[in-house]
Amino acid sequence: MFKRIALLIVTNLAIMVVLGVVLTVLQATGILSPDFMRSHGGLLVMAVLFGFGGAFISLLLSKTIAKWTTGAKVIDAPRNATESWLFDTVRRHADRVGITMPEVAIYDAPDMNAFATGPSRNNSLVAVSTGLLENMRREEVDAVLGHEVAHVANGDMVTLTLIQGVLNTFVIFFSRIIGGLIDSALTRGEEDEGPGIGYFVSTMVAQIFLGVLASLIVAWFSRRREFRADRGGAELAGTAAMVAALQRLGRSEPSHLPQAMQAFGINGGLASWFSSHPPIEQRVKALREQGGAAQKASFAS
Repeated sequence: MFKRIALLIVTNLAIMVVLGVVLTVLQATGILSPDFMRSHGGLLVMAVLFGFGGAFISLLLSKTIAKWTTGAKVIDAPRNATESWLFDTVRRHADRVGITMPEVAIYDAPDMNAFATGPSRNNSLVAVSTGLLENMRREEVDAVLGHEVAHVANGDMVTLTLIQGVLNTFVIFFSRIIGGLIDSALTRGEEDEGPGIGYFVSTMVAQIFLGVLASLIVAWFSRRREFRADRGGAELAGTAAMVAALQRLGRSEPSHLPQAMQAFGINGGLASWFSSHPPIEQRVKALREQGGAAQKASFAS
């Protein structure tokens, strides 16, 4: 449940750095004229193209990156009772929410974890760790799968990609504005021969810094979406099962994220600002309040 957004954020940051280098090279070699890049209109056009391009490349590659990063093995034909149950449970949830059956995968990891990813509601992947299958009861795994299928049905990956595209556009645009201002200050009074080394260095530093700030915003939006996915899991598998699954996750060891994703951990301090998920206690409280409100409504009717 903790890998989905972290994968998107890390992939997007990597792609944005690469695209930023490409854009800088195009400008330095004169393929993009200095006059075009100095005009705010031209710069904004390039920022939109590269910003949304980076976000949607991340989305299109999300399943491939997830499989490669976690080593997830897709279940083409169930080989045992556990795989059969897992496959049938995902199918049942997918049918109830009206989406195309996702690919179902298992990856080898000791921590209890699961994620859903993919470019659309009808082209998705739901994967669970071996640790989750070994340490959770069936009804709890059922709730976790419902939570992940709810993410797919809600279109969360596409929504966050659009948010990321807007933020990428601002990052590219303002990093080059900052680079231009710093370059002008460094070369004030000198003959204008185009952007200097100060522009390129300050632009890349600003892009990385603003990209990290953008990731904070994406993580904040992700935390809001988790409450909705919890409600979806509760509707598909029952509130009690969803609460039990969250509580078991709360008692488990921290997620063993790949090294490139460790900065996005859920422990305290600055790292918690990058967390894609709210604290377990808040999620359990929200579910219980929702269940209590629903029960009162049924009594009133």
